Amino acid sequence: MQSEFPLLLPPVILPDTPIQQVAPAALAYLGDAVYELYIRRAYLMPPKRLQAYHNQVVAQVRAERQADHLRSLLPLLTEPELEILKRGRNAATGHPKRVELNVYQQATSLETLIGYLYLTDLQRLAHLLAQLELEPSA
Repeated sequence: MQSEFPLLLPPVILPDTPIQQVAPAALAYLGDAVYELYIRRAYLMPPKRLQAYHNQVVAQVRAERQADHLRSLLPLLTEPELEILKRGRNAATGHPKRVELNVYQQATSLETLIGYLYLTDLQRLAHLLAQLELEPSA
């Protein structure tokens, strides 16, 4: 897997908006999109039917799989990144219907971290995403 994001546009954030003022839910919203695009790109080759793409991507973007990915990355994270995870976990309110609350919080934490790193450090984001153990492409 490449460690860069050639297909992603450079992040845009207003220079006078400190990243600490961006709500964790907004970071998770952005992180969810970045994560899904990363996963979609990872399964693009070899060519296959759309349903096969969909099935592989859905298996990776499910909250349970995101929680697994987060647990695998924890030993690699810095203190500031762990703080971002806490912000994301605390922002994960509501009552998910399909998964347990702790799994939902872990998935939201991962998305928050991805959104944060997308806005602040693309190299670090690429490094961490490259560490994810994705299921082999069928």
